[in-house]
Amino acid sequence: MKNRRALSMMALAVVFGLAAVALASHWLLGQAPGAGNRIVVAAADVSLGQRLAPEMMKTLDWPADSLPHGALRDPVKLVGRVLKSSVLRDEPLSEAKLAPAGTVGGLSALITEGNRAITVRVNDVVGVAGFALPGNFVDILVNTQSARGGDNAISKIVLERILVLAVAQEVGRDETKPRVVNAVTLEVTPGQAENLDLARSVGTLSLVLRNQVDPRPGTTDGATKASLLGMAAPEAAPASPGAVSAAAPAPAPVPVATAAAAGSRPRLAAAAPPRHCVGVIAGVQRKQECL
Repeated sequence: MKNRRALSMMALAVVFGLAAVALASHWLLGQAPGAGNRIVVAAADVSLGQRLAPEMMKTLDWPADSLPHGALRDPVKLVGRVLKSSVLRDEPLSEAKLAPAGTVGGLSALITEGNRAITVRVNDVVGVAGFALPGNFVDILVNTQSARGGDNAISKIVLERILVLAVAQEVGRDETKPRVVNAVTLEVTPGQAENLDLARSVGTLSLVLRNQVDPRPGTTDGATKASLLGMAAPEAAPASPGAVSAAAPAPAPVPVATAAAAGSRPRLAAAAPPRHCVGVIAGVQRKQECL
């Protein structure tokens, strides 16, 4: 009797155990993503500006409740598309990370519609010791002579928040590895391109690295020798002796004394009327008679 009860309890425990396993399996299968949630991800690290090849992509199952916005599902339709931002392995691909269909690979795919790319020559100082990397923003500083002429040097920020597209011929955005290069390519508007081209022809350019998320303008009056040394602005040069200003008043008439009023208060002499004179020769004598 006791053995029968023990066997019944064991059988009941096995039944409950099997039921628990079945319920757990059903719940886990319900949580696993199905074939309808497969999205396209990068099969390896891919740099911006590269064309996507079949071996660069793969599909992965993704939870339905956390699908990335704009996730793509068909890798065949993405072959030949150009990346406009770098992606890491197993990172989902989306339209936001791709250049428009038909775009040729390379730097031109990274330029915003309506903007231009221009290259400026730099060195280790001008290029912020190699920290002006693709994806960073910089201000453009020019050092030149003031429009007033003379020895009036001035340094002024002429362009602000300019995107660095490439350094030398590399467009990879690795912000941890600075490189000293001799050329930096910047993304500018057509008007900014004209200003930058003029600035590098009239003075010396420098790049000023700025915070990535700081949109505040850096409006200044520029730095001159006077402002740098705390000196007052130079005054206008004095006029040379004998020079008469166009705005200077005419000199006042000088009072003169006449013989008839000697010792009296000086008065202005009246202008003498014009006289007509002729020369008369009498023998060896010559005299002049005036009317």
